[in-house]
Formats: sequence, C-alpha cells, structure tokens
Amino acid sequence: MSNSQNPCITPVLQPKEHGFAISLMEHLVVPTFVLGVDSRVIIWNKACERLTGVSAEDVLGTGEYWRAFYDEQRPCLADLVLTQRYDEISKLYANGGSFGVSDFGVSAENWCVMPALGKRLYLAIDAGPIYDEEGRLIAVVETLRDITSQKQNQNQLENLAARDGLTGLMNRRFFDEQLIKEAKNAVRLRHPLALLMIDIDCFKLYNDRYGHQPGDECLRAVAQAIAGTLWRPGDIAARYGGEEFAVILPDTMPSGTMLVAERIRAAVEALRIVHVDSLVSDRVTLSIGATISVNPGVAPSRLVRSADEALYRAKAEGRNRSVMSKIDEPSIRLRKEVRALSA
Repeated sequence: MSNSQNPCITPVLQPKEHGFAISLMEHLVVPTFVLGVDSRVIIWNKACERLTGVSAEDVLGTGEYWRAFYDEQRPCLADLVLTQRYDEISKLYANGGSFGVSDFGVSAENWCVMPALGKRLYLAIDAGPIYDEEGRLIAVVETLRDITSQKQNQNQLENLAARDGLTGLMNRRFFDEQLIKEAKNAVRLRHPLALLMIDIDCFKLYNDRYGHQPGDECLRAVAQAIAGTLWRPGDIAARYGGEEFAVILPDTMPSGTMLVAERIRAAVEALRIVHVDSLVSDRVTLSIGATISVNPGVAPSRLVRSADEALYRAKAEGRNRSVMSKIDEPSIRLRKEVRALSA
C-alpha cells in the first residue's frame, strides 16, 4: 500500500527515507499515535483504531484526538510532553511517573471514558519525544496499553485488604489512612471535618449472656445498620476495634453531624436486638461521641481524641445517646471517671 493509500498516516508528513519506520509503526500491535509539533495527529495506527473505536480518517491532521479518550477537552500525555508541561502530569493522571523526562519521555496511568466504545478503560500510557539530527523536537509518540482487568483485580484485592473480615466495614488501618487524607483535604478545601466514635452499650454483658457467635452476629447487624444510614459517597464507616466503630463525615457542619449520629443510634435501636442484661434498655443500643473541626488544620489524632472524649461523656450521662464535644475541650478526668464506671 502506498502512503497516499494508507488511511492511518498523513501523506504530506511522510519523507521517503522514513517509509520503513512509518510502515513499522503503522502495523505495530501496540496502539500508537504520533503528534507533530503543531499538536496535530500524523500517525494513528490500526491498533489504536481497534482500542479506541476511532478511525484514523477521523483524527489525522487534526488536534481532536482527545475525543477518542474523554468527553471533555483536556490534554493527553503526548500534549504535555510536546509542550513540556510536566508539572501537570500528577494533576491529570493517576500514578504518573517520569523516567528521564527530557530524553525518553514519561509514563502514567488513567481511566479513560472512550466515548466511541461507550465504556471506561484503564490505560497505561507512555509518551516520548522524537528529535531530528540537530536535536530539535519534531514529534511525540504515545503508546497505550489496556490494563483494565489488572486494575479491577488490584482494586478488588485492595478493597478486601481494607475491609474488616467480620463486619464488612472498612478496617482500622484504612480508617487511619483515610482520616489523614480527609484532614489534608479539609485544609486544602477549607471545609469542616466531622468524626463519630460509636460504641455498643454493655457489649461485654451481651457476649457473656449469649455467647461469642451471637455476639458476632450482633456486630454484623450493627455494622450494616451504620452503613445503611450513610447516604453520601464520601462518608466512611469503619470498625475501629472490638465493639467500637467510627464514621468520617467530610464537609459536615455540627447540625448535620448530630443528625447523622442520631440517625445511626435510632437505626440500631430499631433492630430490636434483645439484650436482657443491658444496663440501659432491653435491646442493643449505642453511645456516640461526635466532634467536628470547623477550622482546618486540626491533627487527625486530636479529632479522634475529641470524639473519644464525647463518647465517654455519652456513657457517663447514661448511654444510648449522642454527645458533641468541642475540639478544644479536655476531659482526662472524665475519661478516668467513666472507665471506673464501666469497670
């Protein structure tokens, strides 16, 4: 096939001395496209057509190649290499990492919506500059690999590793990591951050009466009730340890925090799990300590301590209730008093 008949290559940009290299790139099994210095596509190989569902005819000689990957216009990795905007890679791509940026190129990973295919793919992307004999940049080549299955498997494994085996909620390690992340987000966005610490009232007496297997069933039922009350995707429920749970509520004000706390408390009470030895009720109940940082910059450990202090107050005041603690309110003496009360 002559260059003029090849639909994947712009004819005017095919010097005869580069014919073999161009033909080789055209038939590579790796999806590949090349941008000229004017940010227009000069090569869009057949593998790239198969991966994206977009024909070479639709993009050759244009700067519209982004439409193959995204619904809205944004730079592809090749664009950032072409214009040397390397500082934008970490903002636009997941797991972006450079390896000899100026000489070899960059690599990154990203979810792409693939409009022509009607599905999302997770792509591993490499983009590298091409120079002429005088060292002038003449093009950028980008190669793509579909690693969607690997990413989904990785996400599943990470999800399993982050979950508590008994209750299905997120585990303590995930909670600790996420609280640090949300605290940083609160500073960056200048949003409040709320935290609930939740404890099942008189759970040791429940286990003593009914045994550990019913105790585990009780923990699972409570966990499901807690999770079922959280409606926003960013809210996170975790098993903090034993019969204690924690809930992170990003961008939530005091009134909303107490609303969620009371909704959780009422949902567990509505389960009507019989607890004849409870010192509070004839059914399983919760005590909940709430705190909130309206001023960004409070350390995650201080948030936990403040919510913990509120939890101890809820127990001291009779259990089966939600209590809000001010972030700067010390209560070491109260903690000691409640521990003595619970002993």
